[in-house]
Amino acid sequence: MVISTTPQPPPAPALLRYLRQQLGLSESALALGLKQAEQEQAPLPVVLWRFGLISLEQLDAVFSWQEQQP
Repeated sequence: MVISTTPQPPPAPALLRYLRQQLGLSESALALGLKQAEQEQAPLPVVLWRFGLISLEQLDAVFSWQEQQP
């Protein structure tokens, strides 16, 4: 479990779109990730990876994509 003392902002709609469209995450996988990320105050991509919903390569792709966003 990753618990942060610093509240995390909610994920941007663009990130959720990316996860759905580019990585093919299901709504149920996203719902689980969102719930757990909020509970732990952890970044959504890290939670998805920790739960095995995305691979390490996909996690790296998400981080690369996030770096390119304005």
